[in-house]
Amino acid sequence: MDAPPSTIPTLRLAADADGLARAAALIGAGHLVAVPTETVYGLGADATDPEAVAAIYAAKGRPRFNPLIAHVATIEAAQAEGVFDAFAKKLAAAFWPGPLTLVVPAAPGGSVCDLARAGLDSVALRVPAHATARALLERVGRPVAAPSANRSGRVSPTSVDHVLTDLGGRIAAVLDGGECPVGVESSVVACLGGLPRLLRPGGVTREALTEVLGFAPEAAGDPGSRPVGPGLLASHYAPRAGVRLDATRIEPGEAVLLLGAFRPAGLEHAATVESLSESGDPAEAATRLFGALRRLDASGAPTIAVVPVPEEGLGEAINDRLRRAAAPR
Repeated sequence: MDAPPSTIPTLRLAADADGLARAAALIGAGHLVAVPTETVYGLGADATDPEAVAAIYAAKGRPRFNPLIAHVATIEAAQAEGVFDAFAKKLAAAFWPGPLTLVVPAAPGGSVCDLARAGLDSVALRVPAHATARALLERVGRPVAAPSANRSGRVSPTSVDHVLTDLGGRIAAVLDGGECPVGVESSVVACLGGLPRLLRPGGVTREALTEVLGFAPEAAGDPGSRPVGPGLLASHYAPRAGVRLDATRIEPGEAVLLLGAFRPAGLEHAATVESLSESGDPAEAATRLFGALRRLDASGAPTIAVVPVPEEGLGEAINDRLRRAAAPR
């Protein structure tokens, strides 16, 4: 594991012309800049520069066998980096710009460096929908690697304050784009020959993918010790507190995460309570998930008890993140 980088002042840049120009110049010079997207804040660096990519791994404390998503401004830029089969082209046309990452064979002559691809012959690509992210990518003019802007394995950031809590003093700047509207990471689909595989559920639901493809994407299977895509480690998105899922009874002193009208027995003994959505709306729940986990974790409770979350729609992505948060570390 890399040693922590030396402490540096982290600039907070406005998402205006001056801030975008400053952020693009910093990335072009090999520095790290946290960037807003519609999903979560990403820790951006020049994906063509191995030293800049190595700085991402060092700042996050991220294992180097875990590949990074390369973000680009257009479908055409993505197709210069990866080989798109008919399935990948159909998905890109339907969901880009947006919260979908495609893992495809790396194109001959592609510029995303080997370290960003974790030595694989595939590359993870996304065209984000967030206006600030796209404006920055256009100014940078090359792929930007941008995993979530937090310490590796911890809860993903959906605001500038979350980024600064984890990485303040470790990165050059954060571009302030406000709260992230989707709130969970992109869905990751592998198009590597054969039928597409849904490696990670996220901002594009399985139902939406099925509608475009005409069939349900295959399940990911066990990623093993060397993931083929980002965000696939068994333990991920984890607060410091333990996480207990499908809680129908609360133990004294637990922090509690609610959804909808269900109230577990023993709720009166909770140390603190957060609701993802009083109405049970999965889109609202996804937007609030990581912020709520961070606030519950800050309470100091040893365990966060989470009530059952339905699997439908974005509930699949929410449950995926919660299961990884609860996994053995």
